Amino acid sequence: MGGSTTNENRLGTFLKDRRTKLDPAALGFSGTRRRTPGLRREEVAQRANISPTWYTWLEQGRGGAPSADVLDRIARALMLTDVEREHLYLLGLGRSPEVRYRAADAITPRLQRVLDALETSPALVRTATWDVVAWNRAASVVLTDYGSLPPSQRNILRMVFGDPRVRAAQHDWEGVARFVVGAFRADAARAGAVSEINALVDELCRLSPEFEALWRDNDVRSFGEGVKHLKHPILGPITFEYSAFSVDGRPDLGMVVYNPTTPQDAERIRSLVMAKAGPSTG
Repeated sequence: MGGSTTNENRLGTFLKDRRTKLDPAALGFSGTRRRTPGLRREEVAQRANISPTWYTWLEQGRGGAPSADVLDRIARALMLTDVEREHLYLLGLGRSPEVRYRAADAITPRLQRVLDALETSPALVRTATWDVVAWNRAASVVLTDYGSLPPSQRNILRMVFGDPRVRAAQHDWEGVARFVVGAFRADAARAGAVSEINALVDELCRLSPEFEALWRDNDVRSFGEGVKHLKHPILGPITFEYSAFSVDGRPDLGMVVYNPTTPQDAERIRSLVMAKAGPSTG
């Protein structure tokens, strides 16, 4: 009981704080004769299409647990950011909101600089539908030259099941394929992108009986971290430890880093990256 009351009080304080930070004039309300900054409670209720009395109770910590629909309407009324909306849910319902998938076709320059700083570790950023949207030079040299592919073909599933060169580079293609399909399914569900992958899944089922069989297994895997063995056409056999990371605030994006397991392998990658880059112009 005490914990519930505390959360209700915190919810009320959070709502009041965000309400007082809004500009009435910018939202079409008169800015005259206001004793306190921000919107009035009844104005927030109007924007959220809920009862002014109930909204007042919510701010006073005695409105009970609102529904997810009401929280979403209040979040829009108060113009909350994604992080603020999540905090609103945690206070109001004790859980995070359902994930909203949004497609991404680019990353921030800061995240690209993180990738570029990993000189001998191939690294990439992929969407929840496993489209590669960013990579570093080591990834281009060791994994795939993504920049030479049209954006529609920079999909890991399409490459694993449709590109003979990618297939030949795998130490255990069957094991990799099963793992990839299970992890792909889990990523799409986690990011709320189940409906967005339907067209890709249908396409791959038509093109690859192997994919279709694996998809029907309904296997689910976590990408997490592990070891990857490659048969590189120039470097030969090479082993990586890989780790997957979520991009903060972007459930649709994940970064994967492949670290060479020995200093010798790292040096081989460095030499190949430099050779591919060509002579310095400095």
